[in-house]
Amino acid sequence: MRSTNLRAPLLAALFLAGLCASVWMPANRAHAASAYPQNDGQASSGQQPIRVSVNLVNLFATVRDSHHTLINNLNKDDFKIYEDGVEQKVAFFTKEVDMPITLAMLIDTSGSEQNMLGAEQDAGSRFVHEVLRKKDLALVMSFDLDANLLADFTEDTSILERALRKTQINAAMGGGGTAPTIDPGNVGTVFYDAVYLACHDELRDQSGRKAVVALTDAEDNGSKVRVGDAIEAAQRSDTVIHIILVTDRRFSMGMGMGFGGGAQVAKHMTDETGGRMIEVHNENNLEKAFDEISQELRSQYVLGYYPINDKRDGTFRKIKLETNKSEFKVLTRKGYYAPRR
Repeated sequence: MRSTNLRAPLLAALFLAGLCASVWMPANRAHAASAYPQNDGQASSGQQPIRVSVNLVNLFATVRDSHHTLINNLNKDDFKIYEDGVEQKVAFFTKEVDMPITLAMLIDTSGSEQNMLGAEQDAGSRFVHEVLRKKDLALVMSFDLDANLLADFTEDTSILERALRKTQINAAMGGGGTAPTIDPGNVGTVFYDAVYLACHDELRDQSGRKAVVALTDAEDNGSKVRVGDAIEAAQRSDTVIHIILVTDRRFSMGMGMGFGGGAQVAKHMTDETGGRMIEVHNENNLEKAFDEISQELRSQYVLGYYPINDKRDGTFRKIKLETNKSEFKVLTRKGYYAPRR
């Protein structure tokens, strides 16, 4: 298990992100082209198949009814996809429960979580043992005044559990943490930086289903990037953000403060990327929240389409996915960035 301070190269990463924008691949193009057949024909004997780059857009979606029950019996004809208001043809469809998941677990270790961290460690440990399967990968990152990679991608749940148990409140302030250096100008929690680093540095080059699961009150007062930058990093890497919003009223009352802004930020992040925000105010609800997230991860439809607008202009394209039943709520990402020429 390695511990790495991640924020030091953040500015360099932001600079490189600008350089890479001109060669960014369409969402999920590379792995989708290999994971799904592009035609029904077979290459003739002795001939090599012709490989063609296509602007294939994948959507991972969950559907719930008005009672919040997962709907798992829909078919291709039950869905409609719109890009910037224009209906698209569904090129492929499947109900996906076994595709590997690549997961980044982000644990808020700022002072506001001091009464909840033990319960978060317990629930998080159970989550990785019960949810992760063979070929799934996960990492563990903590954040307070800095972001620290406590366990890199692995399918070994014992390594992940040890990393979760290693988390400490305000480790960057000298509580035995792993960060060797701290930005002297930083005096607050770096939630947005942590999400950006997880998506841009860690998840961007992974394939298949990708998700961030963050345990936090979503309060940020120290990041170098903005919330919009963190969301864009998730959208460009085709990553869904799920947030278990842990707001400890005991801490806020004891400090003479109140929370509220974090909930709006968390809702914005999850809505834009197709994830869920679940509010938790005490230890008893943590395991239930993890169970709901695991349902989201394991009960998904996969749809793909080739955009009618094939311009390689780098613009953001808005996506709307709906079913033929208005009472159903579809959870999927709100859009993607087109590749540049």
